[in-house]
Amino acid sequence: MKKHLITASLYTLVTAVLLGIVYPLGITAVAQLLFRDKANGQIITKDGSTVGSQLIGQPFTGPRYFHSRPSAAGTGYDASASSGSNLATTSKALVDRVGASVAAEKVSNVPVDLVTASGSGLDPDLSPAAALAQVGRVAKERGRPEWIVRKLVEDHITDRQFGLLGEPRVNVLRLNLALDAGQ
Repeated sequence: MKKHLITASLYTLVTAVLLGIVYPLGITAVAQLLFRDKANGQIITKDGSTVGSQLIGQPFTGPRYFHSRPSAAGTGYDASASSGSNLATTSKALVDRVGASVAAEKVSNVPVDLVTASGSGLDPDLSPAAALAQVGRVAKERGRPEWIVRKLVEDHITDRQFGLLGEPRVNVLRLNLALDAGQ
């Protein structure tokens, strides 16, 4: 019995060290060497200051900016409370919230992703249609021709990965940063 306890304890210790320390440190080292930007959250900096991550949505308000999808995560874009709203399509609360979002956008034929939260509540991207639906408002507020703002949106469309996976999308943070930079 004593021999079995010693053997089991040693296996537990070796396994804990290998899988609890060596393996995570090895994977972290490989990620830092080969995929540094992705391993660190794809942080975006401007003038030496962190402005956000291109992986997590941020609230943009005011008519001068392209708006992100609504967020159901905590008080809004709270990564520690990531979740959808869990409201059914028959929910009066959901219908009222979407109706208010549609009215706030003041555009006809509002793309659905502009007025509904994503499953995580943290989606940083919009469909090209949702970004293009906002061009008129942003151009007017910025005093720029619509064709220039439309071209900026078109330049920020990311195609499907490998031409197959996902949908075309526009990262709202990168688009708004380019807008502020006067591109």
